[in-house]
Amino acid sequence: MRILYGVVGEGMGHATRSRVLLEELAKEHEVHIVVSGRAKDYLAKRFENVHGIWGFTIAYEGNSVKKWQTVLQNLTGAVKGWPQNVRQYFDLVEEFKPDVVVSDFESFSYLFARNHRLPVISVDNMQIINRAKHEPSLLAGFEDDFEATRALVKSKLPGCFHYLVTTFFYPPVRKERTTLLPSILRPEIIAAKSEPGEHLLVYQTATTNTQLPEILKQSGLPCHIYGLRRDLTEDVRDGNLLYRPFSEKGFIDDLRTARAVVAGGGYTLMSEAVYLHKPVLSLPVKGQFEQVLNALYLEKLGYGMYAPELTLERLRDFLQRVPRCQEALEGYEQDGNVKMIEALREQLARAAEYKGRWWEEMGPAEPSKA
Repeated sequence: MRILYGVVGEGMGHATRSRVLLEELAKEHEVHIVVSGRAKDYLAKRFENVHGIWGFTIAYEGNSVKKWQTVLQNLTGAVKGWPQNVRQYFDLVEEFKPDVVVSDFESFSYLFARNHRLPVISVDNMQIINRAKHEPSLLAGFEDDFEATRALVKSKLPGCFHYLVTTFFYPPVRKERTTLLPSILRPEIIAAKSEPGEHLLVYQTATTNTQLPEILKQSGLPCHIYGLRRDLTEDVRDGNLLYRPFSEKGFIDDLRTARAVVAGGGYTLMSEAVYLHKPVLSLPVKGQFEQVLNALYLEKLGYGMYAPELTLERLRDFLQRVPRCQEALEGYEQDGNVKMIEALREQLARAAEYKGRWWEEMGPAEPSKA
């Protein structure tokens, strides 16, 4: 089978989980990948036929999204990037005729499928916002943010052949052609042996979050920090803070031996911490409700704590909760990626039967639903 696989490039979580599925697909099928941002370099080192395209980016200030700067930089990027995408589009039409498209929240591959009447299989965690039912009590105070985000997610990839949604929480499904499945895990995470430790693993993608180090210093705990200083080539110690350059092996070792994790609300690290039974203090980026929802479910399940911003008091509160969180996490079990890979293979086999006629026969039925 010929598969076009699209990966959104904002954040590295989409790339790391796509890598797992792509390694499986490449054993059996011919695969071309379209991807933007830093994710392109990551995947190009591991796979052939990786096509770089322009994609959406986010501007940060502190631990929040700078909305207007984000809009402006994406308008500028679209002007420069869209012609490149169009060229990539025609190149793929001429050289590669896929049977099916898999999209990890990526629009270019989806539009390619629409124009060529190909079935699309959606694989991501975002679709849970629109395709599952969430308790009003959980969303209390966030109703407007939820509805705005749900509308965005709904409009991103409407009418797909099937939606494979990765998750560690399981609200009721409210849409047809939707399957909730365990998180996609890197093989290095599956192989990691969780051990008790004393340090906090701290991961922050917003390098402008200047208040974080001082609060961590006051905690007195050893903190292994990734992301705040991206120019590092070796460890830098500042009292109880150890700033570390990114290394996949080093990061996983710090994760598996951590007392707990302090991070944003990004799904990938949160799901890896849950798998390794590490409590998480989640500090979602302001302006990204998807991260808030992850954190709310994390706290509801007793796996960690949601904090809109970090203060010394909140950090101490979380540390007091850690033993209870560890106890709750003991009940979480997952058999690697077995269920996800089986589900993807099943949907690919089904989707291949609809090549050239999916959107006419079944696609239009869903967008009219609430």
